[in-house]
Amino acid sequence: MAFDRYSAICWPLLYLLIMSNKVHVQLVVASYVGSCVNAMIFESSVFSLSLCGPNEINHFYCDLSPLLKLACSDPRVAQILKTITSIFIILVTIPIIVISYLRILSEILRIPFTEGRHKAFSTCAFHPTTITLFYGTLTLIYMQPNSRYSMDKKKVVSVLYMVVIPVRNPLIYSLRNKDVKEVLRRVLTQKIS
Repeated sequence: MAFDRYSAICWPLLYLLIMSNKVHVQLVVASYVGSCVNAMIFESSVFSLSLCGPNEINHFYCDLSPLLKLACSDPRVAQILKTITSIFIILVTIPIIVISYLRILSEILRIPFTEGRHKAFSTCAFHPTTITLFYGTLTLIYMQPNSRYSMDKKKVVSVLYMVVIPVRNPLIYSLRNKDVKEVLRRVLTQKIS
């Protein structure tokens, strides 16, 4: 998304050339490969553990941290791998996103017309907030030491991660549509009157 917005704002006339189908495929493949490698690292560390105790996980879904609490064997290797992969993902993705949005901001501030600046800001204003929510919740889930952050708090943050963020984007982008705004305005005025 950051690269897409960067291309659209910084090189609008070359956008279709830059964001070709080949580039789209490369970005999607890179995302899937990275997430599959990350999942394999997690799975290999969990499958090497012997689990005992209750067969219920104290969480909404089968996540690594609650699963490690069921381990009879030493889970330190899995915890270290979790931390290393989380730090690696953050160190790779966050600089790319920050640099893209700094360049976008620089380009937007150079636009001489207020209407053009407003349109450019509205095009990419919601993505940074979504990224902040996404990385913020993931940091709270995966980077907090277990002793400082209770499982109940991780459950609440997981709801933000699993429900609020995915629902937020379609809601925001549909509310930016003129037709949806008009229908919503008509429904609200009918309800009020």
